[in-house]
Amino acid sequence: MPGISRKVATVLAASASLALLTTACTGQSSSSPSDDASKDTTINLWHAWSAPGEIAGVKALVAGFEKAHPNIHVNIVANMTDDKINQALRSGGDKAPDVISSFTTNNVGKFCSSGALVDLNPFFKKAGIDPATTFPKAMNEYTQFDGNRCTAPLLGDAYGLYYNKDAFKKAGISSPPKTWSEFEADAKKLTVSKGDSYSQLGFMPNYHGWESTTEHYFGQFSPTYFDSSGKSNLAKDPAFTAGFTLQKKLVDELGGYQKLEKYRSKLGDEWGPKHPFHTGQVAMQLDGEWRLGMAEEAKPDFEIGVAPLPVPDDRADQYGKGYITGTIAGIAATSKKQNAAWELVKYMTTDTDAVVGFANAIHNVPSTLAALKSPKLKYDPRFKTFLDIASNPNSTTTPASINGGTYLVTIQQFGYDYESGKVKDLKAGLQKTAAQIDTDIAQAK
Repeated sequence: MPGISRKVATVLAASASLALLTTACTGQSSSSPSDDASKDTTINLWHAWSAPGEIAGVKALVAGFEKAHPNIHVNIVANMTDDKINQALRSGGDKAPDVISSFTTNNVGKFCSSGALVDLNPFFKKAGIDPATTFPKAMNEYTQFDGNRCTAPLLGDAYGLYYNKDAFKKAGISSPPKTWSEFEADAKKLTVSKGDSYSQLGFMPNYHGWESTTEHYFGQFSPTYFDSSGKSNLAKDPAFTAGFTLQKKLVDELGGYQKLEKYRSKLGDEWGPKHPFHTGQVAMQLDGEWRLGMAEEAKPDFEIGVAPLPVPDDRADQYGKGYITGTIAGIAATSKKQNAAWELVKYMTTDTDAVVGFANAIHNVPSTLAALKSPKLKYDPRFKTFLDIASNPNSTTTPASINGGTYLVTIQQFGYDYESGKVKDLKAGLQKTAAQIDTDIAQAK
């Protein structure tokens, strides 16, 4: 489980911290770092994990590094939000981080364009490591911006479909849906109305429905968010039109926005034991790999199934892919110990046994292709679904932008307006939203 703070913070924290990042231009030096990583030194690692088990996992990871590099000592600072990290990246100093780890992949564009983190490409090249063959395709993409690889993947999250096997059997459904039309049919079969509400809902399609965000849905449609000139592709790429249309159709077929929202408002929250999938109130759930452990801890009275999310019917041959995000690691431009910091980043993100051990400790998806195949991985057999999604070359992510996750917040807001009926003209709405995204990006430059 990635820690409650990650999922709550991701998009909103990305937006909230943009102002700090805007002023975090550190004037990164173009000269090579001069510190000697073979000499005795101490570096600072700031990370965002906060749960006891996760903090212990980070300590074990660092202990392995210090054993392999006895001359480099690491001072670990846990539970650091992006706001705190950004302030430290801006100010520098002996207590500031040399290495940072953040949950907010949406901030990569800002981290890179502001110069707050150094470009790791020269470090990878000098070490003889090819990121394209080391990391899964989607993770390789979300750790860079405009050719600047200022971060590296440090474990990941993969999104799939959880389903209630008992409910499936009762509804006469023999296997999880692979295409959107199958998913739509199953969602309706699994929905049991009770007066003006439900005794069981097949799936909560609304964009407020826990992890059912626009980017998680649209990952299955493989959209291109920006064209070659950096302009929003929202109104031009038919993948967006298809995604919004199919989701809205499902909302309408399962009872309509108002009825669904009324039901959702009475359900448990995303992080507690009363999550509606745990309780059987919702039969299918779009969610990340951490949900399996949380669901089992809740001791549901049904068998949990895990599968990849369905794909659009015209992409049936791509079934098995999913949306990917994760944690990122980088080196502060203000650090005077960048060579030593690189040794830590290299170890944490590319050493197979280190990545596997950390993944085992905090139950996230490994972030290298070698680690994804390691026989040392320990997991529930159902967890393999997420390992396969992470290594699938068709899996997708959302691209970095100079203003972080602002464009995703804008798209999500349009999703709320469209599914609720506030906006009725999809084409015009997409054009207006695309124009807003372009304006926001222009203002951020």
